[in-house]
Amino acid sequence: MPYVSAARYGKDNVRVYKVHRDTEAGVQTVTEMTVCCLLEGEIDTSYTEADNSVVVATDSIKNTIYITAKENPVTPPELFASILGSHFIEKYAHIHVANVKVVTHRWARMEIDGKPHPHSFIKDSDEVRNVEARISRKDGIAIKSAIVGLTVLKSTGSAFHGFVRDEYTTLPETWDRILSTDVDASWKWKTVENLEAVQALVPKFDEAWKSARDITLKLFAEDESASVQNTMYKMCEEILVAVPDVATVIYELPNKHYFEIDLSWHKGLKNTGKDAEVYAPQSGPNGLISSETISAAYFWHSDPA
Repeated sequence: MPYVSAARYGKDNVRVYKVHRDTEAGVQTVTEMTVCCLLEGEIDTSYTEADNSVVVATDSIKNTIYITAKENPVTPPELFASILGSHFIEKYAHIHVANVKVVTHRWARMEIDGKPHPHSFIKDSDEVRNVEARISRKDGIAIKSAIVGLTVLKSTGSAFHGFVRDEYTTLPETWDRILSTDVDASWKWKTVENLEAVQALVPKFDEAWKSARDITLKLFAEDESASVQNTMYKMCEEILVAVPDVATVIYELPNKHYFEIDLSWHKGLKNTGKDAEVYAPQSGPNGLISSETISAAYFWHSDPA
């Protein structure tokens, strides 16, 4: 007889916007999030026996997200996700795990006449700050933070040569090329026991996000890149040093290609190699490079063998 080996359900794409009003300073701050919350537990009978008595309605989950946002801080998102998930395992005895994903959309304060405006903002990119938290009655709270959709490009300072060449290879070696990517960088925090432990980490969450972002941008800009792989590894190394509470750093970087265009057919016009100025941006296919780098201290602590 078949059985349910894994099950979770909940509410996805819950859009939340919160305004924090500092009346004394006359300044407002806005946070826009998209939240997903999926529950696990003793819910198998809702699948196998049409028993809805174990189902916390997804409408209730949606309303809980709004109420939690009203009654608690929504920043840093690691804290909000942990508060939300902890609610479900504390409120419902048969729910053992809450999986919460928070996507925080980027709104930057406008500058008007050279001064930050107190209540006006601009969406300056598609970059988002993501958090995924697994809040488990048995295993504690595991959090992964991320930067997603940070698009970067440099017009020089990147090379790629010395790779395998065989009968399938048409790519020429290059010592100078355009490098562009959409950064997807994430870091897994060491698992903590409960919400109180997450609250103790609150000052570190924003600092870690800023460090990871700054390291990514600085290394991308300044590294004389031999490959995306090597530059990516250097980023991981620096983040692990900057944020000791992080166990693992993960990067996924698509290599967005800009190809030279041979225009020599038109009056001998030179537009390749050192003379290249006009390029054709490619929508696909593209390279995709990923890595997961584990802190040496965490690795040996976890697996001394």
